[in-house]
Amino acid sequence: MGVMMQTFHWDCPREDKKEFQWWNYIHSEIPALAKAGFTSLWLPPIHKAANLSGPSMGYDPYDYYDLGEFDQKGRIPTWFGTRSELEKVIASAHRHGLSLIADIVINHNSGADLQEINPITGQPRWTVFNPKSEKFPRNWESFHPSMYESWDAMTFGDLPDLSHRNPYVYAEIMKLMRWLIEEIGFDGFRYDFVKGYGANTITAIQEYRYMRDGKPFVPYGVAEYWDSASNTLHWVNEANFSNSNPVDAFDFPLRELLKSLCDQYGFSLKTLVNGDSILKAQPQSTVTFVENHDLRDEGRPITNDKLLAYSYILTHEGYPCVFWKDYFNYNLALRDTPNGIDALVGAHEKYAGGNTSVLYLSDDLYIMQRGGYGDKPGLIYVLNNRGDNWQGEWVNTRWPNASFQPVAWWGKTDLSRPVNQSTGPDGRGQFFAPARGYAVYVVK
Repeated sequence: MGVMMQTFHWDCPREDKKEFQWWNYIHSEIPALAKAGFTSLWLPPIHKAANLSGPSMGYDPYDYYDLGEFDQKGRIPTWFGTRSELEKVIASAHRHGLSLIADIVINHNSGADLQEINPITGQPRWTVFNPKSEKFPRNWESFHPSMYESWDAMTFGDLPDLSHRNPYVYAEIMKLMRWLIEEIGFDGFRYDFVKGYGANTITAIQEYRYMRDGKPFVPYGVAEYWDSASNTLHWVNEANFSNSNPVDAFDFPLRELLKSLCDQYGFSLKTLVNGDSILKAQPQSTVTFVENHDLRDEGRPITNDKLLAYSYILTHEGYPCVFWKDYFNYNLALRDTPNGIDALVGAHEKYAGGNTSVLYLSDDLYIMQRGGYGDKPGLIYVLNNRGDNWQGEWVNTRWPNASFQPVAWWGKTDLSRPVNQSTGPDGRGQFFAPARGYAVYVVK
């Protein structure tokens, strides 16, 4: 399915000293990302935000149609740059074969221009929006509670929540999605905080018959539903019940298992493989990930041996997503070596096809096989959770009389290349990984 790159982290323009230059930074890295094998870029929210306490990451939307061209909310560019710089990112990504995923924040708004009384509650709220783009102006009727909707699933802080059942709001959201796909050039959406509104909105956006360059266009979609595997799958199945263009969901339960793998001494690989996750229950609906912009508070980020987690998501089924900060700031890309994310992305794109079969599983050793599909011939993945020595085991593979070589590997204390392996007439062979490490083998 490809490999996604989340092209930002929290306060990235300030932290990386690229304020108002983030689009240019992404633009400069596109050729190398495409060469490494990435297939899509998830961009941060692109619209002009409220910026109430200084420059914002965009999750407080004010003017959806201001991409850094109108002088409002303190400046012309967004914190990431200008509209023309964003357009250069989109054009370059497409030239290099990368799709673009827009971060869609349609649960709540911020930065209203005026207060007004909501006649249903009799209370004043900041709900008058008069954006300089002159598109999608809003007043109290656009927000909860409205004449159209008393029910509101969840609120995001105290920000006014858009009432999607208001026909005007619904129509404006659909216009916005069309504009992003048909005019700006995005290829899909990441839906922020979908717990806050009905799944039918996502179904409508995914199902819409978009046209781009005179041809039908079907967008990709992935939702942020931060919950248990069962609750997430309930939402996914509701959104996809009558949807010919199904939406995926980020696999937060798997991410917590991966954090335990990396940070918890003595964590059992049986729990990792058999624990509840979207990947385990419904791999065709999952976007797997290791870290994201929301996992930044104390105790949330993975602090040890994060490449173990990346080796897992970049060899298994699902649609893996790599975090910019891990790749660049923490130098886990390890470009031009077999020991980092780049080598795993390459293995994913060249070999990781077909169903996953568990060949061996104990508390500290896991060996699996991707059986191959289409132009991806499959692989053998070995994960060793023992901290003191290399481990391997005899397993029955689908490849008789085959010679294998490692294409990606890493160990906490040993980066030595694993020895080539082979199987007999019955497909049986022995495969190893370094202590507290992994190895990916493919048929030569």
